[in-house]
Amino acid sequence: MGYGKRIDTLCSFLQKTQSFADVGCDHGYCSEYVLKNKLCEKVIFSDVSKGSLAKAEKLLAPYVRQGKAKGVLGDGFFGVPKDTETVLIAGMGGSEIVSILADAKYGFLPKQFVFQPMHDSEKLRRYLVDKGAYIERDYTFEDGKYYDVIVGQRSVGTEKQAYTDAEYEFGKENIMRKGEAFLKRTQKQIDNIEKYLLQPALQAESRAELLKRKERLQGVLVGEIK
Repeated sequence: MGYGKRIDTLCSFLQKTQSFADVGCDHGYCSEYVLKNKLCEKVIFSDVSKGSLAKAEKLLAPYVRQGKAKGVLGDGFFGVPKDTETVLIAGMGGSEIVSILADAKYGFLPKQFVFQPMHDSEKLRRYLVDKGAYIERDYTFEDGKYYDVIVGQRSVGTEKQAYTDAEYEFGKENIMRKGEAFLKRTQKQIDNIEKYLLQPALQAESRAELLKRKERLQGVLVGEIK
């Protein structure tokens, strides 16, 4: 696809859809991918930043002129119809994504979603499962940094998807398959804890918490924690 590994990974999960919204669109690359590949006839791309929206509007100008794309300056789902079938939200914190979905005025759970939280992934997973969504892909990948991607759909059933506490915390595929990026990130977290533990001024309570966290991460690595 040629946008770079992070954007290419997100685009790989985008499928043909009736309507698409790229919320927090930044440069607008994912919207361009959808339109170039004729995955959707009409795209909404939005951002709270005037600068980011301007970049996306410049990139997508031919599609805007044709009436195939519309830019919206606003926060969250402002300007995004609640019947939008597929939504991409990338580059925000998990808590922020939850706030967008749960917003009393504009929020909704789309039929299909691709989310890439920068942190607080556990909070987002718990919210989605609690609201009856079905998470199809949930794993860590690497592109200079480590990223989580959560892909799924609004469930039509009433039974909640089964997730263990460890799967909520670390990601279902990470726990089940232990991909290379997840293992590297987890080992890096352990290494960082070991550096903190070397600090002579470390409080006893903080040391105990760090040791407990290190033990949990090591348990994940060796498959003891599922």
